[in-house]
Order: sequence, then C-alpha cells, then structure tokens
Amino acid sequence: MRKKLLSMLLCATMVATMTTGCGDSSGNNNDDTSGSKGSSESSGGNSSNAGGGSDETVKLTLWGAEEDQDYLKEVVAKFESTYSDQKFEIQIGVESESTAKDTVLTDIEAAADVYSYASDQLADLVRAGALAALDDVSEVLTKAGKTLDDVKSANAPDSIEAASLDGKMYGFPTGGANTYFLYYDSSVVSEEDAKSWDSLLAAANKGKKKVGMTLNSGWYNASFFYGAGFTTGLNQDGTTTMDWNGTSADGIKGVDVVKSMLDITSNPAFMPVPDGQISNAIASGDLCAVISGAWDSSNAEKVWGDGYSATKLPTYKLGVKDIQMAPAYGYKFEAVNKYSKNTGWAVLLAEFISNEESQKLHFDMKKQPPTNLNVLASDAIKQDKAIAAATSEGEIGVIQAVGQKYWDTTKTFGEMVAKGKIKAKNDNAIQKALDNLVEGVTAPLS
Repeated sequence: MRKKLLSMLLCATMVATMTTGCGDSSGNNNDDTSGSKGSSESSGGNSSNAGGGSDETVKLTLWGAEEDQDYLKEVVAKFESTYSDQKFEIQIGVESESTAKDTVLTDIEAAADVYSYASDQLADLVRAGALAALDDVSEVLTKAGKTLDDVKSANAPDSIEAASLDGKMYGFPTGGANTYFLYYDSSVVSEEDAKSWDSLLAAANKGKKKVGMTLNSGWYNASFFYGAGFTTGLNQDGTTTMDWNGTSADGIKGVDVVKSMLDITSNPAFMPVPDGQISNAIASGDLCAVISGAWDSSNAEKVWGDGYSATKLPTYKLGVKDIQMAPAYGYKFEAVNKYSKNTGWAVLLAEFISNEESQKLHFDMKKQPPTNLNVLASDAIKQDKAIAAATSEGEIGVIQAVGQKYWDTTKTFGEMVAKGKIKAKNDNAIQKALDNLVEGVTAPLS
C-alpha cells in the first residue's frame, strides 16, 4: 500500500529567541522594529536583492518546534555566515509543525515569513493562500546558483510529491518518516514476539509488563483501518471522506476491525496511553513495548538500555487473517509565507534549512529522519534503530489526508474503544458507533 497523508496535535506558543525582543502567542512582536510579517527597513525588500546583499537590514521571522530552537539558531547562524555581505535580523519563534496551520490561518499576514508544517496541512494552507508556490519564485534560487530541480533531485521522490499540489511545489522537504512504529525491550519481548499483537501481549503478560498505545487520536487509531484497506480522503471544500463503517476494498468489514481492536484493548497487558503522554509512559518503567515515533528514541533507549529495540508496527488478528497495521506516514516542510515582504530572502532561508548540511545537522542533534538522499544513505542513518524502523514503513504507511472534522470525532471514538464502552459481542452497537463516527467526520464544515 502506498502512502496517502498525516497529522498530530500539540500546543504552540510564540516566543522570541533572538535578542530583538519577545513575541506574543499570535506571532506579533511587542517592538515595532522586529517585523513579524518579514518587513524590511526598506519597502523594496521582496526578492530582487535576494542572494545579492545590500545596505538594508533584512528582517525575517522563522517559526519552528520548541525542541528545534537550538538547531534553528545554529542553522540561522550558518545562513547569515553564508550570506555575510547582507545584514539580517532573523527572529526565531516557537510553533510546532503539527499546529502550524491553525496558527497561520488565524492571521496569515501576521504569521512568520518561514515556518515548518506537516504534510497533511498542505491542502488547507494552499486553499487559504498561505503558501508561496516555489515554482513561482524559483528565479530567486537561480540567482543564488541553485534550481528547484536541484532540490527535487536531492530529496526522496515521495517527499516532493507530498509537497506538491496541482503541479506546483509548496515547501522544501526537511523531515521524512514522520510516523510511528513499535519500540520494545528485547529483554522481555523477542524480535519474533514483536511481529504480532498476540505474541507481543503474551510476552508482556509473562514479563509482568504493559504494551502502550494511544487510541484517542485519529492519527494512531487509523492504523488498524488503513491496514485493513479502509481509507480517508480530503475533498476540495475541506470536508473528509471516510468508509470505515462499510466494507473495505480488501473485503473486510469495519465492524470486524473494531472487534480486533477490542480484543487487544481488553487484554490485561494493554495500556491505553492518552495522546501526548507516551513519553511519560515510557519513563514510568511500566512498559515493555510502546507505539511512538522517532522523537521518543532517546527516552526509550534511556529506559531500556541494552534491550532498546525498534521495528515496524505489528500485525493483528482478524478472524484467521493477520492484518499488517498501516501507520499514518508523512513529511515536514519548510514553507514560505505568501504574504512575506521579503519573499526572496525567505525562499533562500527555507531552502537553506532543507539542504543536505542542515538535514544532517537536524538528525545529529534531534534524530529527525531526513529526506535528503545523501543523508538517508549515510551509515549513521542505517545504524539508527528508530530511523530504520520508521523508514521501513514507507511501503505500508498512508499519507493521511483529512479535514478538521476528523480529529475530535476520531478522538472520541478511540476513547470509546480504549475504555471498552463498545462491546465486542454486539455487532449492532459497533455498527452504530462506526456510523456515528463517519457521520461526524464527513459532516459539512460550519
């Protein structure tokens, strides 16, 4: 199965990390010289001078995840050094990729000149006119001795495809394998045990440990349905399509998928972990296995030591069939705000954050899976257990395309499954829950 789109959830707070002043949560800065919309000290700072240098001070704002602040400071310093004939004032603020869309669309013109976003947000950002199409500003790269084709050939083809809509590219790839997989403690769970939920839970019970997974999130619980051939989709008007209450292309009923999920959640070795609490669950020492992403690799390695291992998601039993779970799988991109008053320099900064050297630094500092083909081919990537597990899911992962009505409804549904509020022996009750799920997810936007 090839990938189909993704997202998660996290709160964001705008803070300034440079010496130019502090910003509020909307991205507006308290001193009027900081230029939250990328203003320059001159009104002519759009793209003509990009890469060439001038006496003007170019002011840009850059948003990135909280955990990436030190990384971004280092990249910005390298960027300024590369273009040392130009004066810059680049202010870095905190905004997670997962919530970038919500914050940006609150006030596009007040948003950062350059910001990171997750691949599932592409359609909504393009629809709102928040992203500069890189094809339309590619001459900026040409003047700097680069081309958009160079960017495309340097990165994994799927990442370029995921950054594109209607033949145009709307972001520079910065991170790949934005997905989740299985971490496990090999002193309790063998490599063979980790292949299926049945053997995984049996090993956990034997070791008096738990297996953790977040179910109250449509990013995670979708993996059961995607694996069985069910789909979600995003319409042009922002509404979502979903077929989970019917029969999949693989001939599997949604009711039967839920029964399999309930079999897992009713096992005493299963631990439902609330969204956002996986790191704490790992640190508790109660788990011998957990489903999470590369961001938890250091945490898992610290807790499990020599037993630290990672692999693709397990299979689950559906009747006599073994169904391979299929995770939401996506990418991270560096975007240029269409309303930036320094579009040219914003393009060059975004491209710089996505280049080979920066992606290697991001992996070295934060274990961010790269999209750059040279970095992907490095020994460091091949030897990293979490990255190897994440990238191994490329052929089964689904790029999750959904609208805003998807998230709250799938969260509620997942909580019902996790807490056993749906009974496995009641097909009618399961069907009703699925019908309610689909009705809520596919509802028109208000």
